[in-house]
Amino acid sequence: MQTILITGAKGQVGQEFQYLSKASEFDFLFVDIEDLDITDKEAVISFFKENEIDFCVSCAAYTAVDKAESNAEIARKVNVDGVKNIAEGCALRSIPLIHLSTDYVYHNAQNTPFKEGDETNPQGIYAQTKLEGDEVALQTNAKTLILRTSWVYSSFGNNFVKTMIRLGRERDQLGVVFDQIGTPTYARDIANAILKLINQMLSGRQIQWGVYHFSNEGVTSWYDFAKAIFDIKGIDCEVKPIETKDYPTPAKRPPFSVLNKEKIKANFGIKVPHWRDSLKACLNLLPTP
Repeated sequence: MQTILITGAKGQVGQEFQYLSKASEFDFLFVDIEDLDITDKEAVISFFKENEIDFCVSCAAYTAVDKAESNAEIARKVNVDGVKNIAEGCALRSIPLIHLSTDYVYHNAQNTPFKEGDETNPQGIYAQTKLEGDEVALQTNAKTLILRTSWVYSSFGNNFVKTMIRLGRERDQLGVVFDQIGTPTYARDIANAILKLINQMLSGRQIQWGVYHFSNEGVTSWYDFAKAIFDIKGIDCEVKPIETKDYPTPAKRPPFSVLNKEKIKANFGIKVPHWRDSLKACLNLLPTP
């Protein structure tokens, strides 16, 4: 039986893997910082030497976008040095690495869905370190697949969906940004897609390593996303559209984050659910008052 190492096991995607592992044909090795500090090179290399690993899914990351602006050293240690260590561990044993990345690496004036070869223009420490992590992973391990995604949420952990539900129940009115456009992505869909990628690798398919996109289908704004959450969940809270300039944050947010997914569909036969369908599936798992 094949063994998949999941780093960042307590994150949203990591927890979805833990859920899916209960009915999976794979064995899993779940680690988080208490089990393996990815910034400790010696510990990482020893871990890869001591454990039987067939695939590695790198979910561990410093994802506090705004805090990264004042914690650049920590963000770089995790998102760049840590990724390099994992990639070196994979390279030692010729292990395929699937590394999760982000739409934040693009951030430019483009208004058509981003393709994998489009120009990057990271704004802020989080975006910069994630792009550097992508590059170092590709340079370090020949069998690396970078999976860039956007607007991730889950029934696990803290995220926009759960924050909106909490605030919507506490308040009569909320202001939500309407001039940032993208695609919400259910973390369980990401985990399922990665398992399909691994099955395709095992099938003997010729793999084109490199950068791929995966997000749910469709396009929306944070405002419309919040409206959909309240509509589906039956929460009576008025949502008012506000501009990004009215909600300043330490780190800049990309104005347009829609990802083109034709490459992953063509190369791996991946089917992608619409964001609203996946949102309904996730909300069904969350309690209703």
